[in-house]
Amino acid sequence: MVTVGDRALRVEESRLKILQPFELDESLCLYSSQDNVDSLNHPRIRDWNDFIANRYKPSLPESRRRIMLLLPCTKTKPYPFSLEHLHINRALLQAGFAPAAAVFPPDELVRALPAEFPRDTVNLSPLVHQNGSVLHRFVISEPLACVPYEHIVSYDGIASPACAYDDPGLFEDRGNAVSPWRADFTATAVSATKWRWGDAERRAYVIMHNAMAERLAVLVARLAPYYSDRIAWVAPGLTHRSFVIGTDERKSNKVAASRRAGGENLALIGANDPLPEELKIVCLPTLAQCREAQKRLAARLGRDIAHIGGVYSRGGGGATPLALPELLDNLLAAIAAEPALEPVEH
Repeated sequence: MVTVGDRALRVEESRLKILQPFELDESLCLYSSQDNVDSLNHPRIRDWNDFIANRYKPSLPESRRRIMLLLPCTKTKPYPFSLEHLHINRALLQAGFAPAAAVFPPDELVRALPAEFPRDTVNLSPLVHQNGSVLHRFVISEPLACVPYEHIVSYDGIASPACAYDDPGLFEDRGNAVSPWRADFTATAVSATKWRWGDAERRAYVIMHNAMAERLAVLVARLAPYYSDRIAWVAPGLTHRSFVIGTDERKSNKVAASRRAGGENLALIGANDPLPEELKIVCLPTLAQCREAQKRLAARLGRDIAHIGGVYSRGGGGATPLALPELLDNLLAAIAAEPALEPVEH
């Protein structure tokens, strides 16, 4: 196992997560919350954030129902080639959605797709349902805040940072989200490979968390005229859900409302906090849906529910629970409604 304190070796691990022909930008290897905060001033991240906040405009088919669907980022880049996104996108195709245009990553990647996933599983364009609804996919990401699917590979004629970064740095409980080489490192070692955050890590976490929530809220508000619905398909308990939900939703979602650093409680905000009621993002799956999915998974596998935790957490094998058919049924139900009578204006 690579030791946490060896950045050079960690970079080599990061390099393996970027699928060729894309290449890792070593300056975008963000291994701690402090690295994340610093990245907000990185030239590529600054330009990306300006693009999202001010220059980006969706190009969508006309429809009476247009859905903004927010998906989680993945360690595999480009995201659509992760098992999680492959399963989600295949389920969408099977439910009657089809790409609006031919927008694909490099063909050498598409040709290497496992046989069980159709080519359109990695199509990057918006999806149109048989009933006329339009589904526009985005990816919630730190440090990029939000990545439109069609700009995963490029934007404004330049390479997108979405295929060049590695950022496992906002999960304290994993024990390796630290940068011991930094001067402001305050974590405490609990083993040769695991650390417990100190005040500097916790404070930086709050700064970065809230910056991502604010940027997501700005994008959702600016693009409001384009969409009738906003849905986030993000796992309970993870950072992506915390970026989205408002203060009044945290208790019911069992998500922390603050982090303690330097003797004070620092509030965490979500994108839904500044958004008006009509623009708030619906977060799925709910905790109740997760419990029901575990029961259904146990029944499918013929096991006691107490013994399916590992299969559930890995999404049936190498993914996350969001990839399970027992959970994806809830997403498909949420986006299956017939379009309203009036078209969405933009």
